[in-house]
Amino acid sequence: MGKAGAKSRSSKGPPLAKATSPRKASAKRAGAADGNAAPSQADDKEADDKSEFVEVIAENGDHVEPPPPEILEPDPELSPEEAEQARKDYLLTRFWITARGYWGRNGDRLAWLFTIGLLLLIVTNVAVQYGINVWNRAIFDAIEKRDSATVFHLTAIFFPLAIGSVLLGVGQVFGRMSIQRRWRAWLTNDVVSRWLASGRYYQLNLVDGDHKNPEYRIAEDLRIATDSPVDFIAGVTSALLSAVTFIVVLWTIGGALTLTLGGSSISIPGFLVIAAIIYAAIASGSIMAIGRRFAQISEDKNQAEAEFRYVLTRVRENGESIALLGGETEERDGIDKTFSNVLRQWARLAGQHMRTTLVSQGSSLIAPVIPLLLCAPKFLDGSMTLGQVMQAASAFTIVQAAFGWLVDNYPRLADWNACARRIASLMMSLDGLERAETGDGFGRIRRSETGGEAMLSLNDLSVTLDDGTAVVGETEVDIEAGERLLVAGESGTGKSTLVRAIAGLWPWGGGSVGLHADRRLFMLPQKPYVPSGTLRRAVAYPGAAEDWNVEEIGKALHKVELDHLKEKIEEDAPWDQTLSGGEKQRLAFARLLLHSPDIVVLDEATSALDEKSQDKMMEMVTTELPKATIVSVAHRAELEAFHSRKIVLERRKGGAKLVSDVDLIPRKGKRRLLGRFLQQRRAPGRAA
Repeated sequence: MGKAGAKSRSSKGPPLAKATSPRKASAKRAGAADGNAAPSQADDKEADDKSEFVEVIAENGDHVEPPPPEILEPDPELSPEEAEQARKDYLLTRFWITARGYWGRNGDRLAWLFTIGLLLLIVTNVAVQYGINVWNRAIFDAIEKRDSATVFHLTAIFFPLAIGSVLLGVGQVFGRMSIQRRWRAWLTNDVVSRWLASGRYYQLNLVDGDHKNPEYRIAEDLRIATDSPVDFIAGVTSALLSAVTFIVVLWTIGGALTLTLGGSSISIPGFLVIAAIIYAAIASGSIMAIGRRFAQISEDKNQAEAEFRYVLTRVRENGESIALLGGETEERDGIDKTFSNVLRQWARLAGQHMRTTLVSQGSSLIAPVIPLLLCAPKFLDGSMTLGQVMQAASAFTIVQAAFGWLVDNYPRLADWNACARRIASLMMSLDGLERAETGDGFGRIRRSETGGEAMLSLNDLSVTLDDGTAVVGETEVDIEAGERLLVAGESGTGKSTLVRAIAGLWPWGGGSVGLHADRRLFMLPQKPYVPSGTLRRAVAYPGAAEDWNVEEIGKALHKVELDHLKEKIEEDAPWDQTLSGGEKQRLAFARLLLHSPDIVVLDEATSALDEKSQDKMMEMVTTELPKATIVSVAHRAELEAFHSRKIVLERRKGGAKLVSDVDLIPRKGKRRLLGRFLQQRRAPGRAA
């Protein structure tokens, strides 16, 4: 890609936001990952400039994805309540930073077409409404005059108006739901792509932050977060146009109302308009006061629902272990406790709905009566016809509905607010992980290419937790092509964390992991993943089932002693629940044979096998993949027979250290870098 030039696109944060520089942002990894830092007061132009969203265009015209928004730090001068409110406000800003991209350069190519089309349909529908309102006046005037010819003529006109209104309504539904569907698809693709990239779906489990149940946020919260804004914009646009149009109607036909008080006459111009505004203000003010806690209650309800679903999912996924241990009673207690919280949040939400329904239902009953009562004096004194009264009543109802739009939609607005914040919290956690990947390298393990004969190298590698706590200290190891390295040590010394760092799944630490160019790495974890679908798909994973034919799959199963499954290769069954732990590990070795990688990382990959089966699996690997470089983590001493080299981790202050590096199979002229380092360290001691 060519050089990139930048052009600024305004996307400033909320007034209570102050952004740090990218270098400072990289240094504050903990805050980046959790996404919970509250925004602070921006009191100068420099802070505003730093919060701009930058669009980068390469020389060849390609769009370059901008960096994630910078971290916002809490202002110590804010009270906890103010800081929390500022954080919530910024979450909505963070949601729109990504969501508005649907209409941007890399957005949906039909986004603007559907949007403009929907707006045109709304305008046309308001015009038809006005036509029906005028027709309403004419028909009642004709009825009052007993003009049968005009009545029949207006009846014929009504049907085209009605059909047009219905077709426009159907068109609006199509346009609105098309935007919602396509926007959800676009934003879901964006979030899922970021979630799955670079193992972030795994890393989110390792860091603190407000990103619990990401699957629920992506599936449910994101749906509401994209559905509701389209409804709101369409509703507000329609309400605004209707209000303006029919306020003119009310002002024109209502005129002024003259009242006589104490011998003096008082004229109220546009009295119907004033009445509609006052009535709407009372109704909307009431709903705002009653539903002020709607957003927080909706957010609490959504979180409770997500936690309940997560508990049920955990029971399903761990059904075998729970059944074998007889843990149904304990699981039921946990389910009941979580479900009680769901019911409690629903009860709070029901109370809010009851109070808002009291206002909205009362408003819907009173609104049609008020214009009739206000117009009655002018009709009785002959200054207003029946048609004008009915037109005024219809226009008043439309204006009231437009002004009262918030009354009817405030609960949905609050629900959207909660869902948008939840999906924005996930986005901010992904921002933190992405920022660490693309920052200045502080606190991040780098990936590089090895040189010379080394297939894999650990260069000054240290592994830490996301908060900086050391797990493994600085390590220097070169692993040559074809070596079979055993990583040993006590439980808790960070062996599995080290191999995850080698595989690229564990990002926190320092130094670098070097991998030979154009070499493929394949990892076998202690608990192999078995996807849903056919057994053929399970064996081929992560490749496609069609990449190997049934005969090749059968040969792989035979080599790992799973011949009894060969007849079920095309069978679609819950294999994750059907296969035993040992069978799953054998199946993982079958995958290994099919993929034939250059580097194999085994993390307790034979722990569920007996000693004899373990020996057969390891012999099979060394026979079938004689040139593969193998890195194993294991506790069983007998595995040394299948490795050419062994390094030992020992727990020390400041992180585990490599204390020995020995050849299990002597090789002339080969001295390990770690061995030379340890020998140099012992030499001063002997000299003393």
